[in-house]
Amino acid sequence: MDILSHGLWGGLLLGRTNKKDFWAAFAFGVAPDLFSFGIFTAMTVLGLVSGPDWSGGPPDPSAVPEYVHHLYNITHSLVTFVLAFGAVWVIRKKPYWPMLAWPLHILFDLPTHTAAFFPTPSLWPLLSYRFDGVTWATPWIFFPNWIALGIGYLWWFVHRKRISHAQIEKK
Repeated sequence: MDILSHGLWGGLLLGRTNKKDFWAAFAFGVAPDLFSFGIFTAMTVLGLVSGPDWSGGPPDPSAVPEYVHHLYNITHSLVTFVLAFGAVWVIRKKPYWPMLAWPLHILFDLPTHTAAFFPTPSLWPLLSYRFDGVTWATPWIFFPNWIALGIGYLWWFVHRKRISHAQIEKK
């Protein structure tokens, strides 16, 4: 799934209580891709390194630096998430629910990444199994995803306004 969709799903499903939780859930939704591909992408955009050719679709994975693959394994693992979520829970003495946008990202990636280009290592380092899905750029996945996001946000904004009006009428 594209990085923006991950953030928007995280915000929609886990950040509706207030703006702070929305942006936290959005950030946790994009974090796995940002922390794996972000450094390389920024360096490519700044002209510090040359990036692979994307004009014909996803490039050969060997054209992407090895450190990106390693970071991808770490950030796209439910094992890593459980350890991080547990550590935050221990430190805060309560769970931080917007963090659940991180495993949501991983679960969305499982069926929307192919074995040919960055399949999701959901149980790394325990298991090396990676599901061979269908690329998220396929029109029958890409467009319904954005339509569902649009419907979800429309519902949220309409529902939120109804609640606000009901609260004003009670006063």
